[in-house]
Amino acid sequence: MKALVKTAPGPGNLEIRDIPEPVARPGHVVIEVIATGICGTDIHIQRGEYNCVPPVVLGHELVGRVADIGSDVTSLTVGDRVITETYFRTCGRCRACLAGQLNLCPERRSIGTHVNGGFTRYVLVPAIKVHRLPDSIDDISAALTEPLACCVHGVLELAGVIPGDLAVLSGPGAIGLLSGQVAKSAGATLVVVGTKADEGRLELARQLGADHTLVVGQDDIFSAIDDLTGGLGADLTIEAAGAAPSVSQCLKLVRRGGTFCQIGLFEAPITIEYNLIPMHEIKLVGSFAQVPSSWRRALSLIETGLVKTAPLVSSKRPITEWESAFGAFFTRQECKMLLTPVT
Repeated sequence: MKALVKTAPGPGNLEIRDIPEPVARPGHVVIEVIATGICGTDIHIQRGEYNCVPPVVLGHELVGRVADIGSDVTSLTVGDRVITETYFRTCGRCRACLAGQLNLCPERRSIGTHVNGGFTRYVLVPAIKVHRLPDSIDDISAALTEPLACCVHGVLELAGVIPGDLAVLSGPGAIGLLSGQVAKSAGATLVVVGTKADEGRLELARQLGADHTLVVGQDDIFSAIDDLTGGLGADLTIEAAGAAPSVSQCLKLVRRGGTFCQIGLFEAPITIEYNLIPMHEIKLVGSFAQVPSSWRRALSLIETGLVKTAPLVSSKRPITEWESAFGAFFTRQECKMLLTPVT
């Protein structure tokens, strides 16, 4: 089968290769992939900015159908429509694992990074990581469950947004637009901030329920937030752009005693005005990936319609067109793209 493989460390080193189909084994299932989303992590791996274990098939945001099951698997049947959590293996005994923080396990191994992922036709995963999809969730919506679970973890489980909060979201990419919807689902008033290049995404943010949208360099962001909060500042700021100016703005927009949630990842170290954190007693929350509880909540948000994921998908392309898709991602020409298998 054909797969998009990171062949070696460093920038580039991605190519379509023919690889063997996986075989089900005890405790595992083989999923036939329907579609897999392109994540910023995939772009970082392409550019040599994120550690992986090549050669490895990229892709971890997938939806598919169970194609084969291990001899001892009773929770799933062939043909089930499913999504899968991304952690192929954790140690199960460290402090993080015992606390349910599988994302922090030092021995964590994930699909698309350490073991083969979803940019191909078939992928092997542990059966206990697989969630059967309800009929009410379509394939396209389901393909974004993983990034939504990341946003649920950051905004709900860590930052603790509550009804009545004013939340400012900086960076209206897919993660930002999902994070904003999660904040809205919890009863927050949502302000989405982007640049001139984000005009299309800001329009989508409005369609998805943002109460206000602001453009850096065009609107007076600070005056707008002062007007909305009586000069107090935002209860919560969510940084999803992974850009130093965005971080600086978020730290200055959050009220004294408020919460700053960092979800976006950076290409290199940045400099921030760190004294704002102790002097304003800002709660700084770092959020990485997701934990099992995040998946249950993400599926519930999609099923109830509180979060809409399908509108974020701008195109579907075969994995053989990965280069143009990665390019469109990097230049922000599109929001969320899915890659599909080829024979």
